[in-house]
Amino acid sequence: MSPLPLLTLYTRIGCHLCEQAEENLARLEFRVQLLDVDTSAEWRQQYGDDVPVLALGEQVLARGVLSPGRLSMIKLQLMRAAELPTPAHPESERPEG
Repeated sequence: MSPLPLLTLYTRIGCHLCEQAEENLARLEFRVQLLDVDTSAEWRQQYGDDVPVLALGEQVLARGVLSPGRLSMIKLQLMRAAELPTPAHPESERPEG
């Protein structure tokens, strides 16, 4: 099985939904870095009151309630994406002649 990518959970101190999301992510063995939106003006502007926000790079995967069921679906999608074969280089597929 391919390892899951490192995700980012944007949170805020005192946010009960953030605490629940963190617990559910740990229970489902996600790889997550936690970032407090109130430590950056950019994050606060971008995510504001939408926390918790789960992201893969710049792509937001989910906002708000991150239940075990919802996170299980995200985990399955990430695992399937990791299993996709990488496309061959177009140069190697050109017919000779």
